[in-house]
Amino acid sequence: MRIARFSRDDTVAYGVVEESAPDGVASAGIGPDTDGLIIAELQGHPFGVGTESVRYTGQSYPVADVRLLAPVLPTKVVCIGKNYADHAREMGGEPPARPILFLKPPTSVIGPGEPIRMPLDSGRVDYEAELAVVIGTPAVDVPRERALEHVFGYTCANDVTARDQQQIDGQWTRAKGYDTFCPLGPWIETELDPGDLALRAELDGTVKQDSRTSLLLHDVPTLISYISHVMTLLPGDVILTGTPEGVGPIQDGQTIAITVEGIGTLTNPVTLRK
Repeated sequence: MRIARFSRDDTVAYGVVEESAPDGVASAGIGPDTDGLIIAELQGHPFGVGTESVRYTGQSYPVADVRLLAPVLPTKVVCIGKNYADHAREMGGEPPARPILFLKPPTSVIGPGEPIRMPLDSGRVDYEAELAVVIGTPAVDVPRERALEHVFGYTCANDVTARDQQQIDGQWTRAKGYDTFCPLGPWIETELDPGDLALRAELDGTVKQDSRTSLLLHDVPTLISYISHVMTLLPGDVILTGTPEGVGPIQDGQTIAITVEGIGTLTNPVTLRK
């Protein structure tokens, strides 16, 4: 099931993205559109409830006629550094024995199509394609073998980084915490095995990163368990699992697209911060 958050006529709601309207759901002027998908509006939000308990409002719309937003508003975004061996070496180090944790603020989150705004005092801002995990139920001190029970689903992420500021500061808060530096989307896929998915970044149509989640040093269950022994993970919280080799700079006027197999593509334009 693909769960999206969207706006239409100045209202914001969650919905299920499908190829046709579910039984009992009205088609609100649905006809041919650019992608052939519709979104069936949900009552409330699905986090902490589970997809088996979702309830429809009875209305659906063409995806082309709504604005897709960031699919979740997390209390925190927990990120993992150097979780692919080739990227760790790309950054001049060796693969770490334990997961390296850092946080992005919720205010860094944006959705598909929203511009990444580069700070004027940074000389290099990089893209980083990642698989993101969305938590569905509270997770505290979770054993690895039960970790996936707490997952709501998965989405695409871009861990945008002011690389020069990261090196200057010696820690990562400023470099990774700017508003717009955490694009998520286009929706959450709830039925997915994260063990071996293709992951790709394309800059203006040119492939820059091309890897698989099977190469993660610390896999999704390990990460959930590890993080949950440090901090409580709440419904809607997001884990960015790390980026593979091939990170590089983005420039004003470019477009960066992150694709994860089984989910879709997250596309964002790049602009300078005003």
